[in-house]
Amino acid sequence: MPELTIRPLAADDQLEWRRLWSLYLEFYNTSVPDSVYQITFSRLLSGKLDEFRGLIATRGDRSVGITHYLFHRHCWRVENVCYLQDLFVDASDRGTGVGRALIEGVYAAADAAGCPAVYWTTQRSNVVGRRLYDRIGELTPFIKYIRPGA
Repeated sequence: MPELTIRPLAADDQLEWRRLWSLYLEFYNTSVPDSVYQITFSRLLSGKLDEFRGLIATRGDRSVGITHYLFHRHCWRVENVCYLQDLFVDASDRGTGVGRALIEGVYAAADAAGCPAVYWTTQRSNVVGRRLYDRIGELTPFIKYIRPGA
């Protein structure tokens, strides 16, 4: 099996990123218009301090996973915190360490930015993902609410 590489997204990753993000959205039974794909990828590559960033996992010439994360202010800390928004591994590569490596890539980026806290959410029904999260993270007692109709 070719070596796994985790690296920041680059402009020439757009087609593979879109393929993987589409599969991620499909996993959550949702979709977004083309304009959201375009602006999201642009934001991921912007390099702005307050904008999303992305990592891609590759094995040889295959793209096998992605993650998106954001550093932001927090009222309970002096330093920023890191929100890991999206994590997806292609079905054929699940259980091979790709998800763990992507999360560890976000941890490393957060550490490099002086941002010790990293958090994420998932659906209760995401049993496979939660097995990994229970090993690499700590489950909190918080419950998420959203604005109705948002």
